[in-house]
Amino acid sequence: MTGVLVRLKWALLRNGLRQSAGRRVAYAASALVSVLFGALVVLGLVLLHGNRHATTVGVVLLALLALGWAVFPLFFPSGDETLDPTRLVMLPLRPDPLVRGLLVASLVGIGPVFTLCLTAGAAYAVGHGAASTAVALLAVPLAVLVCVALARAVAAANTRLLTSRKGRDLAVLSGLVIALGAQLVNFGAQRLGRAGGLGALDPAADVLRWVPPASAIGAVEAAGRGAYGPAAAQLALTAAALAALLLVWRRALTRLMTAPDGSTLQAAEPSRRATPRRRLFPDGRTGTVMERSLRYVWRDPKTKAAWITSLAIGMIVPVFNALQGTGSAYFACFASGMLGIQMYNQFGQDTSAFWMVAATIASPRDAYAELRARALALLVITLPYATLVTVLTSALLDAWQELPEVLGLSFALLGAMLATGAWTSARFPYSIPQEGYKNVAPGQAGLAWISIFGGMVAAAVLCAPVLALTIALHATDHTDWSWLLLPAGAAYGTAATLLGLRLAAPRTAERLPEILTAVSKG
Repeated sequence: MTGVLVRLKWALLRNGLRQSAGRRVAYAASALVSVLFGALVVLGLVLLHGNRHATTVGVVLLALLALGWAVFPLFFPSGDETLDPTRLVMLPLRPDPLVRGLLVASLVGIGPVFTLCLTAGAAYAVGHGAASTAVALLAVPLAVLVCVALARAVAAANTRLLTSRKGRDLAVLSGLVIALGAQLVNFGAQRLGRAGGLGALDPAADVLRWVPPASAIGAVEAAGRGAYGPAAAQLALTAAALAALLLVWRRALTRLMTAPDGSTLQAAEPSRRATPRRRLFPDGRTGTVMERSLRYVWRDPKTKAAWITSLAIGMIVPVFNALQGTGSAYFACFASGMLGIQMYNQFGQDTSAFWMVAATIASPRDAYAELRARALALLVITLPYATLVTVLTSALLDAWQELPEVLGLSFALLGAMLATGAWTSARFPYSIPQEGYKNVAPGQAGLAWISIFGGMVAAAVLCAPVLALTIALHATDHTDWSWLLLPAGAAYGTAATLLGLRLAAPRTAERLPEILTAVSKG
């Protein structure tokens, strides 16, 4: 069975590349990038041979590799078609041969080869003498198998999730995870530079060298310095982790292939007495539109991804700069700017379902009520979030005196973006495709650029009076009166929002057919 599954993996890979030239180019590009990046890392590890920080680098590197293997199936479930064992449910296969075959088949691909190269490089960097070489011959394959088994166990345990709508929602957020990871790596590198180099990682490495599969590299290092007892213990710990992962994987496969799912359960269950649901929003059109908008945020994959990205980046930029000691309290306004973008292209988020909304708009008054309710739904999230980011940034920088004026600027900016977002939603609507990773339908990229960036420039212009007042108070050394900027900014933002909604309502009512056509193209 092992040979059959390996040939099946090769066939899937080969036939997938035959489907289109785009796939072949993408695969070749990913392979080339992996080879180049892997070669650079291995070269760096080779140069670290004999360095006192080589063990720290090797252990931390392997721990990060294992983390990557653990999260890969969750955020890229379509990256490997063999990650879904439910395709083999109807075949008379026993768990043990299936686990062995899938484990060997999992070693076919770019990822395992990349991991093998980096693990071998780490082993060479920390090894000294014949004893460490002998241990490395066993430790390196064990570490690679632990990484692959970890990915398979995670995939098998979450197969039901990954093949559901929630799993597809999770995959949409993969770009956010990559962005957050890059920011964390950048932050960690800067902290290491200020802390005096790699020596700051030594305490973490002392712990990770006993955590599989990083313990395999610890075993190579221990054998090189003659500590054969710890080396044997670390090697045994890695082997035990592999055995435990294979057992977890086997049980997950057994449960997955024998337990009933939604297609085998009875369609009807005993009815339960419906209990009245408490409404959190006011009755009428306002409450209905607010609830619908917030449901889109929670349930629609594209809308959810946009919101989570804005929330994360709006927090990362001011907080990370404050932690690095290079930031300013005014960076907290970045949160309001990122969240205010969600007001742009309000109708495009509805896609073709906008026709049901359009059917309820018969006058500028109806359009105003619709836009006002959508703005209120955004404010339910944006107001407390912008306040939280501002307070947190001020606390990290110990800049409490600047808190009122920064909050005032944040509220003014948020109001200006709500105003311009309502107007551009009616003037420059565009469609958001529901499938794939594109956020703009083909041929509408120009509309998207005009809507978002044009609106942001207009919002910056609208905030000019509050910004000028802030500069004037500082220039004339009247900072004792800066607390007035909080109520002034809140009042200005409220006035700007109401004015923008009033101006956008007639345009929305007039252009309903054009809006419906534009947002339905995806």
